[in-house]
Amino acid sequence: MEMQMKFIRQLPTPQELKKEFPVDERIKKLKDRRDEELAAVFTGDSDRFLLVIGPCSADHEDAVLEYTYRLAGLYERVRDRLMLVPRVYTNKPRTLGRGYKGMLHQPDPEKAEDMLAGIIAIREMHTRVVRETGFTCAEEMLYPENHRYLSDLLGYVAVGARSVEDQQHRLVASGIGIPAGMKNPTGGDISVMMNSIVAAQSPQRFLYRGWEVSTAGNPLAHAILRGYVDKFGRNMPNYHYEDLRHLMTEYAEREVANPAVLIDTNHSNSDKNFNEQIRIAKDVMHSRHVSPDIRRLVKGLMIESYLEDGCQKIGGGIYGKSITDPCLGWEKTERLVLELAELV
Repeated sequence: MEMQMKFIRQLPTPQELKKEFPVDERIKKLKDRRDEELAAVFTGDSDRFLLVIGPCSADHEDAVLEYTYRLAGLYERVRDRLMLVPRVYTNKPRTLGRGYKGMLHQPDPEKAEDMLAGIIAIREMHTRVVRETGFTCAEEMLYPENHRYLSDLLGYVAVGARSVEDQQHRLVASGIGIPAGMKNPTGGDISVMMNSIVAAQSPQRFLYRGWEVSTAGNPLAHAILRGYVDKFGRNMPNYHYEDLRHLMTEYAEREVANPAVLIDTNHSNSDKNFNEQIRIAKDVMHSRHVSPDIRRLVKGLMIESYLEDGCQKIGGGIYGKSITDPCLGWEKTERLVLELAELV
């Protein structure tokens, strides 16, 4: 029986897209410098604390740029203590496979999917952020084969809770050359995440975009604790002091370079109550103060934040308000970032 899949059109390769939408020397130098600064956080050569912070999904370029402009101004006040990396997430996993899948699929959330327009839109938006604010950003690597469309622009990559057990995600993470955060799976078994970190830190040889490729391994692969869902369907946190001590034990049992973790303050850790992110962030900072070992282990936080509090339905019409998970608004974000700088 013929395969039930309609081939719509062949998309440009990453090489072709980069040639059509190139980055200039200034952007290359900015990325090189930011890559060095971020690597230093994970190797312990810098004691700055990392915040991967921004919208749940980067849904409109103008609002995302305004957010990163504001963040750049705030960064000038805290950069001696904090390293800020904006979340510019342009592809979103959907548990049921339905709904808004991000700008990669829909450059305009209110119009039909168009992935050719999408890959161009996300490349241009990431380029604008770097050029206009000096930030290299974080993305979720939802589709490993798409990473190279943005590989000359990104500063950080997260592998999501639903992807972390997938072989291709682990292998590609081993060869991206920037920090790769591996989230614990939604079921909460952190051994799955730890195996993923070991695989990403190891040299690999595999098939990628029609090529046989090899990697030297990524020593900057690390854990992200995002909470989990128990067998009764309840959101459960895993950011507490005892969870961090347990993670330290798991790291000690494996030969892993640069043991590190970021705490995702939203998702199951907050029971999707976006305001809880403020309390959780401060709780993690307290754990770092109690234990020098935890201080070395916990390198930063992931915080979902946008211009306006909460979330809205697509077409809701409120500028800078999330159309996916609810986020902290700007006023609360600014206050939290300044408080965290004091708590480092």
